[in-house]
Amino acid sequence: MPRTARPARSSRAARWLIPLLLLAAWLGVGGVLGPYAGKLGEVATNDQAAFLPRTAESTRVIDMQEDFRQSDAVPLVVVWTARGGGPLPETARADATAALKGIDGSPLLAGNPSPALASDDGRALRAVVPLRTGLDDGLADALDEIGAEARTVPGTAVHLAGPAAAQADLKNAFSGIDGLLLGVALATVLVILLLVYRSVLLPLLIIVAAVFALALACAVVYALAERGIVRVDGQVQGILSILVIGAATDYALLLTARFREELERGDDRTAAMRAALRRSAGPVLASAATVALGLLALLLSDLTNNRALGPVGAIGIVCAVAAALTFLPAVLVLLGRAAYWPARPHREDPATATGSHRLWRRVADLVDRAPRRVWAATLAALLACAAFAPNLTSRGVPLDETFVGDVPSVAAQAVLGEHFPGGSGSPAVVIARAEALEPVTAAARQVPGVASVLPTTAGGSPGGPPLIAEGRIRLDVTLADPADSEAAERTVAALRDAVRAVPGADTLVGGVTAQRIDTQRTAAADRTLIVPVVLAIILIILTALLRSLLMPLLLVATVALNFFATLGVASLVFTHLLGFTGTDASVPLYGFVFLVALGVDYNIFLMSRVREESIRLGTREGLRHGLVATGGVITSAGVVLAATFAALGVIPLAFLIQIAFIVAFGVLLDTLVVRSLLVPALVRSLGERAWWPGDPAGFRRPQAGRDSGGTA
Repeated sequence: MPRTARPARSSRAARWLIPLLLLAAWLGVGGVLGPYAGKLGEVATNDQAAFLPRTAESTRVIDMQEDFRQSDAVPLVVVWTARGGGPLPETARADATAALKGIDGSPLLAGNPSPALASDDGRALRAVVPLRTGLDDGLADALDEIGAEARTVPGTAVHLAGPAAAQADLKNAFSGIDGLLLGVALATVLVILLLVYRSVLLPLLIIVAAVFALALACAVVYALAERGIVRVDGQVQGILSILVIGAATDYALLLTARFREELERGDDRTAAMRAALRRSAGPVLASAATVALGLLALLLSDLTNNRALGPVGAIGIVCAVAAALTFLPAVLVLLGRAAYWPARPHREDPATATGSHRLWRRVADLVDRAPRRVWAATLAALLACAAFAPNLTSRGVPLDETFVGDVPSVAAQAVLGEHFPGGSGSPAVVIARAEALEPVTAAARQVPGVASVLPTTAGGSPGGPPLIAEGRIRLDVTLADPADSEAAERTVAALRDAVRAVPGADTLVGGVTAQRIDTQRTAAADRTLIVPVVLAIILIILTALLRSLLMPLLLVATVALNFFATLGVASLVFTHLLGFTGTDASVPLYGFVFLVALGVDYNIFLMSRVREESIRLGTREGLRHGLVATGGVITSAGVVLAATFAALGVIPLAFLIQIAFIVAFGVLLDTLVVRSLLVPALVRSLGERAWWPGDPAGFRRPQAGRDSGGTA
């Protein structure tokens, strides 16, 4: 007896030891790495020049500009107008120049401020103050100090515009990433889980798992960003937080639902968790692989911000699945049925285990009774929405739409544009061989839409000798139209043609407008390359999981249709409700990667369960059982993911609000329509043919004839 008792005691000890060790490890992760969730901003950069196409002409111009830069500087444009409108006081120009002399020698400056210049209408003054780069948190203080000096000019109102002012507003917009965004996302998830599961402890456990996953992801990304291996900006930082919380919650919901099923069958907590892991780990890992590999496909992009999101997002997904499949099982084994208190699972008859799913039984009955009518109606509705997708333009958003709400730099830029050429402060930059200075200057001046052409001078003052670096000269071409307008894009396109026609000039044209043009072209090329790669990745994973060719094609086609339907609705909402004239060039690609990968997730959860049930019951009954068993948990997961992405809307930037709407609406549309109605109805109509060329072992042959289709 002692010989048999000792192994039994040892086995019981191991059953508790492994969960306790996993719990201790994750508590260590939370305690040690938790602060990194708030430190990621320390290694983030919001310098938009760092996120341009790697091989584009405008990016090469930025590199060449370093040779002409007499000091590293970020220009701040100070604009004075008469208080209350009307002409400026006669002494305003002299007073403005004198006021800025008060900051000469400040450690905030990279050089001396320029003299104040009057507008042609005599109603405004403009001066450029070169600020030192790398001010970061000190940028706002620098603008306050300069603004205070500028406001000493009697009878004038002061406006701060230009790259430095825009950078300060951008930093202020991202200030909510670490606290506000994370708090809103977690609070939203907690409320939804409390309402859906009517349990006090389980939602908290899921939230803790998501927070631990985020802490680990942020620590890994911080270490890599600090070493320059990955690049992070505010957008990537915000998406990482939302992605990890949403994915970790989704995976946790699938596992906890399966664990509850096993407990209801009467298994003890350890056996129930083994069964739950065995049956849910495959779909969870396949789901995580589709999202992670889909994000890694962004490494093929020539846009640096796309390449930045790829590995960072994939790291987040890996950490999310790790927490869901290690921390959560350990806690659930230790707590058992108490984790679901007060709605503890009780042992049920397997024949009636799904009897409480009344809504999903009705849905399953509808699909089973009239599959052709269901898929025809849903398909028609989705195609109607998709018809508006071509109306969604992705040419970028102008400066006055970049921020949602009123921000000082946008208002100041508008004032600047009223009195000076629209491109003031954001000139096109022409780099050419020094010997071609005169013909290139002449060619540039003849382009319609060009207001002025000035070379960079050796002393930095107008009228001086041109600065020559490496045998090249730089020309600043001020445009008549705002740099972010379509008119400016047409001017720069014509400017490129004009200066390239100068023999031997070897010209390159860059600047803000050229960067917009190059970004749009690169984004279009990226979509052509990356979209097929993502689809191929998903097809391979689905084929391996479902052991079928037709089913993966069907699932990918439905989520692709969901994506286009979402873009169609987004085009209407953005134009008629939110007032956007377009989207950022990267929005369609981001939307595609997230919606297709995440949409396939829910189909993976559904169809892997349907396949499992079909092996036992046949396709028709397997579909009914799978839809009823997974309907509630997948819908809850979709609502949670949509809510977490919607939380991006608290950051007042058009790009994040557009991504938030597209992903949130698309996930809900996929969860409530595509996965609940369209896919089940199509599978019901196809019957066992849906698994072609495979045939899950154990299908009931007598049912094959009845499963081949449904009635309308």
